[in-house]
Amino acid sequence: MSAAKISRLPDRGVVSVTGADAAKLLQGLVTNDIAALETKPDDLAFAASAAHAGLLSPQGKILFDFFVVRTLDGFVLDVARDQAAALSKRLTMYKLRADVTITDVPENYAALALWGPSAISSGPTKGTIAFDDPRDSRLGKRILAEARFATDIASATNGQLVSDDAYHAHRIALGVPEGGKDYALGDAYPHEANFDLFHGVSFTKGCYVGQEVVARMQNKTVVRKRIVKIAGAAPLTPGTDILLGEIAIGRTGSGDGNTGLAMLRLDRAIEAIDQGMPLTSGGIVITPDTEALARYRVSAAHRPFQPGL
Repeated sequence: MSAAKISRLPDRGVVSVTGADAAKLLQGLVTNDIAALETKPDDLAFAASAAHAGLLSPQGKILFDFFVVRTLDGFVLDVARDQAAALSKRLTMYKLRADVTITDVPENYAALALWGPSAISSGPTKGTIAFDDPRDSRLGKRILAEARFATDIASATNGQLVSDDAYHAHRIALGVPEGGKDYALGDAYPHEANFDLFHGVSFTKGCYVGQEVVARMQNKTVVRKRIVKIAGAAPLTPGTDILLGEIAIGRTGSGDGNTGLAMLRLDRAIEAIDQGMPLTSGGIVITPDTEALARYRVSAAHRPFQPGL
């Protein structure tokens, strides 16, 4: 049996951004640098390149997270299906007189994930766009297939078809969050959602919406709250407060049995651990990821916390 797995992701949608000014518009709005995707390709192979990015509020909060993928006639954005229409509307607000056409086309594509040590995809072909997941190479590949071809995609790879729950279990095991599942859109900064750890933000590209806040968090403060992996003594329930005594210091997100992701106040979690106090969620004792806690200790030792950031 093949070690590779492929899963359809029914919760993903697509927004198309085309026109002569499409690259310029996106470059001035999103958190990541898409300059490497700008040159119009001579063949479909260039479409295998993608960037993980977000669109922020002026206050620096994540409104949408997505993949930006270059195609022959512009870009497609792989985004949560229930956010596709809102993202299209938000981008339209910024286009003004630019030569850009923005279209919410979730019914035109089906999204799939292919992963495993021997995962093989033929790459972009007629009717499909395939790209390596830019967040973490262990996540494998993503495929956007025209709906009419989607049923044949699994047979065109060496992946065994599995449920989307299997994909999310894989994502959770790697500690990779998704907006709307692990953090509330409109309520988290990119650093809190680990954009800096999973290649979702550029600190050198220049201005974009919310950039000043992101730069300040990168250079001048300790990020006290982040999404981290957690382990429970029993199966975890998403959307449950994490308590230190009776005080909520975090909230669980995606879960896979006894493991999951959570938005957590790292300073308070370390305080509890150092004092031998348990953290609980729904009455279940939980243990935060030791690597995330160690990163915070190093950061806090080198950069004092500044109120208001």
